[in-house]
Amino acid sequence: MASYYNGWAPYVTVASRRADAIRETLKLKEAGKNIAPVIVDTRALATTFWGKAWCQNLESYSDYAYRLPRGRSYVRNRAVMDLQIASGTVTGLVRGASTYQVKVQITPVRKPHWDSICQDCAGGIDSLVELLQGRLSTTVMERVCREGAGLFPKPSEIKFSCNCPDYADMCKHVAAVLYGVGARLDGSPEMLFRLRAVDERDLLSHLELGAPQPARLGAGKALEADDLSALFGLEMATDEGAPTTPPQTKAKVRAKPKG
Repeated sequence: MASYYNGWAPYVTVASRRADAIRETLKLKEAGKNIAPVIVDTRALATTFWGKAWCQNLESYSDYAYRLPRGRSYVRNRAVMDLQIASGTVTGLVRGASTYQVKVQITPVRKPHWDSICQDCAGGIDSLVELLQGRLSTTVMERVCREGAGLFPKPSEIKFSCNCPDYADMCKHVAAVLYGVGARLDGSPEMLFRLRAVDERDLLSHLELGAPQPARLGAGKALEADDLSALFGLEMATDEGAPTTPPQTKAKVRAKPKG
C-alpha cells in the first residue's frame, strides 16, 4: 500500500504508472488469476459503433466532464488491469499510486422500456450480425442511442465506488473503468446487452411486426463518428484533449461512498 501525505497519494508519473500496471498485471496472471486487462492499441479508445456510442453517451452528461479526461489517460496507459462485465455490474482493478478496486452498478433496463425500444426498432435490423457489428440505419441508431430513453444508462442509473482516497463524485479510477467498458465493447459488443440485463435477440423477434424498413446504410458500412457526434450533440473527445462542452442535463450522479 502506498503511503499518503495529508490523505493524498504521492504523484506517480505516467511512465511509472504504466510500468507498474504491466508488472502487476503479469503478477496476477502468473498467480493464476482470471483477469482481463484493457489494452488499447489504437489512437482512439473505441473504434466501433457500440464502443464509440458508449463513450459518447458518457461525454454527453455534464456531471461526468471533470474526471473523464484522466480516465482516458489511465485506459490508454494500461492502468485498467482487469475489467469484468456482468449483468448490472462492472468490476475493475486500476493501477494508480496503488491498485484500486472499482465497482460500478448499473440499473437493468426495465421491461416496458426495453419492449418500447424493440417495438420502435421492429423491421429495422436484418440480423444479429448486423446488430452487433453496428450496421444500423439512422432511425435505429437514433432510437438505441436516445439520451435517457435508449439502451445506454443515464447518470441516475449508475452508482460506483472505489477504495482510493479521492472523495470526488467520480474519481479517475472509476472514469477509467467506464471508458474501459467502451474499449471492451469494441471486441465484445454483446456485453452491453449483458450489462443492461436484456437479450439482443429480442430486437430481431419483432421483425414480422415491422412496417416498411427505413432507409439504411450500404451493406457492411459502419456508422461514422460524425453520425454519432450529430446524434449526441458533441464531438468525440480526443485522448489528448478534454471533451467538447456537453449539453447540460438535469440528471445527478450519486456521491461516491466514503471509506
